[in-house]
Amino acid sequence: MELQFQTKMTTNILYDYMLHHTYNSPSGILGSGIGAAFIAAFFGTGNFMCLLAGIVLLLYLPCSLLIRSVKQMHNTPAFREPLSYRISGEGIEVSQGEQSQLQKWENIYRVVSTRGSIIVYNTKVNAWIFPRRDMGEKTPGVIEMISTHMPPDKVRIRW
Repeated sequence: MELQFQTKMTTNILYDYMLHHTYNSPSGILGSGIGAAFIAAFFGTGNFMCLLAGIVLLLYLPCSLLIRSVKQMHNTPAFREPLSYRISGEGIEVSQGEQSQLQKWENIYRVVSTRGSIIVYNTKVNAWIFPRRDMGEKTPGVIEMISTHMPPDKVRIRW
C-alpha cells in the first residue's frame, strides 16, 4: 500500500505545531506551572504583583510563538511551495521541486498529533507536519500506515 498527498504550510498550522512542541517540553510545562503558581499566590495573598507576574508568564509563551510562526512563515522559502509526501512500506518520502528525501521507518523518532495535524518527528526537534485538512480522506490510511510500521511506544496519535 502506498499513499500520496501534498501539504501547504500556513501560519496557523505552524503555530499549532509550535504550541504543541513547546507545551510538551520541560520548559513549557515549567513556565505554565510557575505562571499558575503566581496566580494561585495572588488568591492566597492578594498581592497584585503575583497576579500580574502570572498573567505575563501565561500569556508570553503563546504570544511569542504566534509572532515566531508569522516570522518563520515569511522567512522560510521552503514554506512557500507545497511539499509532496509518499508513504509506503519503505518509509516516508518528502519532495519539493527537484529535491527528495526518504526517511525509513526505523529512523523516525516519533509521531504525535494535534487537533489540526499529525507531526512526524524525524529527529528530536525536526518534524514534518501533515495537516489533516491537506490529507483529507487519506488521514485514516496515513494513521494506519504509521501505526503498522512504527513501534507503539513511538506513536501518540489521537483522532
